[in-house]
Amino acid sequence: MPELPEVEALAGYLRQRAVGRRVDRLEVAAISALKTYDPAPTVVGGRAVTDARRHGKFLDVVFDGGLHLVVHLARAGWLHYREAFASTVPLRPGKGPIAIRVRLDDGSGFDLTEAGTQKKLAAYLVTNPQAVPGVAKLGPDALSADLATFASALRGRRGQVKGVLTDQSVLGGVGNAYSDEILHAAKLSPFALTDRLTDDQMATLHAATRRVLGDAVTRSLGQRAAELKGEKRSGLKVHARTGLPCPVCGDTVREVSFADSSLQYCPTCQTGGKPLADRRLSRLVR
Repeated sequence: MPELPEVEALAGYLRQRAVGRRVDRLEVAAISALKTYDPAPTVVGGRAVTDARRHGKFLDVVFDGGLHLVVHLARAGWLHYREAFASTVPLRPGKGPIAIRVRLDDGSGFDLTEAGTQKKLAAYLVTNPQAVPGVAKLGPDALSADLATFASALRGRRGQVKGVLTDQSVLGGVGNAYSDEILHAAKLSPFALTDRLTDDQMATLHAATRRVLGDAVTRSLGQRAAELKGEKRSGLKVHARTGLPCPVCGDTVREVSFADSSLQYCPTCQTGGKPLADRRLSRLVR
């Protein structure tokens, strides 16, 4: 799933490539992907792209006149920039991976695509990003929150720190992959309880969050959209590395699986050498 660093990089790429170009037309191929009906997609035609921004894990493409195309890429969504499209024929609604296409006046543009059968990519055409429910409920941004704001947000939601970090109403931008990386960098168990973290642990967690996300953004900026997924994978130390050696201590990276997700961690770095039971309510490590 694209998280804060990748969405920040996509916004940066669009600022470099698309800002200043006028929209030829916006085409919707997956009707279910567009969650709004007023204004209609046709009103985007002729408007210039004026900015591209990020709200948590939401991408916000801004057009003149105060119109916003706000997109949540979900687990399998992505943005593909095209220097030229193979055909000028409008897209037809169907079962292909393309959900939305934005054609620009120089012949370039971008597709919002989603792989797989679980179609959860969501796009909103609005005059105010706060009209998007997911944006309206976002907590403070994970990359910019100072220590006091960060600590208050996490301590305000009692729970296992892994789940709290990924709750977008608590902190905006962190998902499954970077939460694993942050907790590894902070040397914290994913099952540690937020209301039991000491001030020193909270400060370490805040610093790790800023460092891990900041480093990922730095690596990602300037990359082409097609290169970002590979760049993300190359920087991971524990996430999606089950069975491989931890690059910090050499211990074997372990996994805890849930119904529709999993987490990875290093026992030596994070849990005092004790493996976590592979179930959500593990009591081995707090």
